[in-house]
Amino acid sequence: MKKIKCECGHVNPEGTVLCEACGKPIEENQHIDGNDKTKLINMRYDGSARRSLTYNRSIIDKIWSFFSSVKVGVWLIVIALVASALGTIFPQEIYIPIDAVSRDPAIYYEDQFGVFGKIYYQLGFYDLYSSWWYMLLISLIGISLVICSIDRVVPLHRALKMQKPRRHETFINRQRLYSESPNISDEEKQQVVNNLKKLRYKVRSEEGHILAEKGRFSRWGPYVNHIGLIIILIAALLRMTPWLYLDDYVWVREGQQVVIPGTDNKYYIKNKEFILEKYDEDDKRFQDAIDRVGGEVHKNYQTNVIIYKNVDATIPGAEPKLEKVLEDKVWMNHPLKFDGYTLYQSGYQQNEFSNMSFKIYETNDSDQKALETFTIDLTSPETEYEFESGFRVVIDKYYPDYVLDKGEPRSETKFPRNPAFVIFVYPPNTESPEISFIGIGKNIDATGENKFKLGIVDFETHFVSGMTLRQDYTLPLFGLGALVFMIGVVQGMYWQHRRIWIHPNGRSILLAAHTNKNWFGVNKDIEKAILGTNIQMVVDQQEVEGYEKTKEVHNE
Repeated sequence: MKKIKCECGHVNPEGTVLCEACGKPIEENQHIDGNDKTKLINMRYDGSARRSLTYNRSIIDKIWSFFSSVKVGVWLIVIALVASALGTIFPQEIYIPIDAVSRDPAIYYEDQFGVFGKIYYQLGFYDLYSSWWYMLLISLIGISLVICSIDRVVPLHRALKMQKPRRHETFINRQRLYSESPNISDEEKQQVVNNLKKLRYKVRSEEGHILAEKGRFSRWGPYVNHIGLIIILIAALLRMTPWLYLDDYVWVREGQQVVIPGTDNKYYIKNKEFILEKYDEDDKRFQDAIDRVGGEVHKNYQTNVIIYKNVDATIPGAEPKLEKVLEDKVWMNHPLKFDGYTLYQSGYQQNEFSNMSFKIYETNDSDQKALETFTIDLTSPETEYEFESGFRVVIDKYYPDYVLDKGEPRSETKFPRNPAFVIFVYPPNTESPEISFIGIGKNIDATGENKFKLGIVDFETHFVSGMTLRQDYTLPLFGLGALVFMIGVVQGMYWQHRRIWIHPNGRSILLAAHTNKNWFGVNKDIEKAILGTNIQMVVDQQEVEGYEKTKEVHNE
């Protein structure tokens, strides 16, 4: 690494713009004439060397320079925002309704959204937020933030650490705010120092040279922002891991006990009772809402549940040994919490069929006297029923939620909401079946020659409760990242790093000032500090007629 030695004797790293010790411009890096006092010096990072602007030899240097660019970081964020927006056009795979005919994305998206849904699936947008390229994009943003921060925070730290009251005269007279005052007494100089202390400046001196400084901590604001963003990105990546984030859905019928998905068979839930309450139509307080909705308005739906823990969950294939954890109720906006999980009441289905009872009777029997009766469990129907009388019934096709689609029967969902059957009835001592199609409001003789007919005798219905299970250990990390980010915003927005130098030059005083922002504020501070003295007010050399601004070249 090439070292640059200043006339003051300090050895600076390659790429340094201003000497770290005395502030004298390194002319080959300033690209201006050292005797030209009409040009302002480059005060970015106080002239300290940045790695990305100094080295460009190896592949590591080129990668570092690429990711240290603010433009690259902004473009990565824009691409991530566009990709995130694309993921909201249609529901993500995890939000495919549990009662969909098919939860296979290849079928669901085309069936629900047509050709656009098919394209959406083929492009992989159906599981965008868990895709490898989206995770890579988030990771690249994190890498860019880290490299951007390191590339800038190291020279900034070195520059702030080397703040000295005594600076080279060229450093002073090339500051943006500058004045020269002849014949200034030591008393007037001390008066200015006292006034600066009253303005809460930290004043240091070295052989008559004065540096008054305040608000240095504000320079770290942007890097605190970066730390907050990095924490948020880490939380987003960790949310893709099942042991830190879980979002699943379970349907459980009244009286049914099922394993809670996502818990590795560790927890079970039993729907003890579902309660649905409606607003009284005679209650005038809610009449406007009832009229506006044009139907039933429910004021509450809740599930009384029992949560069990499987104490033998670690043994594969073992019969679950359940212990009762708690018994409670879950209703809208009042979730149930247990062992780090949160259970929400998210939906319900009413009047879902539990079972249906049928009878077999002779077609010519006007009294429809039952020859045989049988009951089909609609959640897990048997395929065949045999009777001592010789009758045999075979369920050929079962449509839990029957619809007629372009002349073809199919099931709209897998839940028994409108059950229909194609049933083969084998009379005694007969090998040829009679075919019937039967459902709610449907009883069709397939051939028109059946001697025996089926009829619905009875049925039972139940409520089904839809519940969302969530477990999220990343929320505290998101909150911490947001808090750190806001601290950085406040730190960098409401404070400024202000520096005022007093440089003795014989009986004259050189006064100069610099701030990272809010030049009006530092001007006002100087006005108050020199009040009552003969020290000249600083002028803004950037506005002086004939001034040509130095072009600062940055690889941004």
